[in-house]
Amino acid sequence: MLPSLFISHGSPMLALTETPAHAFLRDLGRDYRPRAVVVVSAHWASRQLLVSTSATPETIHDFGGFPRELFAVQYPAPGEPELARRLARELNAVPTERGLDHGAWVPLSLMFPAAEVPVVSLSLPMLWPNAELVALGEKLAALREEDILVIGSGSLTHNLYEMLPLNAEMPPWVGEFADWVEARLAADDREALLAWEQGPKARENHPTPEHFQPLLVALGAGGPGRRLHHSVEHGVLAMDIYAFD
Repeated sequence: MLPSLFISHGSPMLALTETPAHAFLRDLGRDYRPRAVVVVSAHWASRQLLVSTSATPETIHDFGGFPRELFAVQYPAPGEPELARRLARELNAVPTERGLDHGAWVPLSLMFPAAEVPVVSLSLPMLWPNAELVALGEKLAALREEDILVIGSGSLTHNLYEMLPLNAEMPPWVGEFADWVEARLAADDREALLAWEQGPKARENHPTPEHFQPLLVALGAGGPGRRLHHSVEHGVLAMDIYAFD
């Protein structure tokens, strides 16, 4: 049975820049051959739960100030409208047409570069309590038995106000939070993770919660978290990737 995954997608330049996280995602994709992907991205935040029923989701370049080469990237993975409509019924989600934002297509373009795996996007209802986000993941857990890969795409740490050069060293306050999360996930300490905002240096690492919340969905869809990858970009973007078996 497939695990659920939490992927730190970092900067959109991850799609083109040969960093350790870029290389790891290319290798990781070779380990999985799902029949579809269901992804919850930090970049589709909403008040209510939405699901994209698009058969041919467009590649959304939802960013600015990056090289033209990045805007030229297209990821033409098909949608899976039948699965999307099923999820709308089972999750009481609102069906809509939407493309793939960079939180979805950037990591998927590295994992499955042929763009042959169908992708269904679920929105991130960022105003839901943490427990409801975990419960959403629990409702998605059965998909893993159907060879469907559930991915939460965010960033383990995400303070863009403190961005440093790409290869800068990680400040201690970033490592303190990342280590705390790793320990709590390994112990399957859901009580602590449901109050993650009280973790060490949590607010410094997440001035807003939307890049951490997809981890809670991935956690709900699986069991204890195994850290598959750790690296840091721009000093403050911990590019950790977790599997929940």
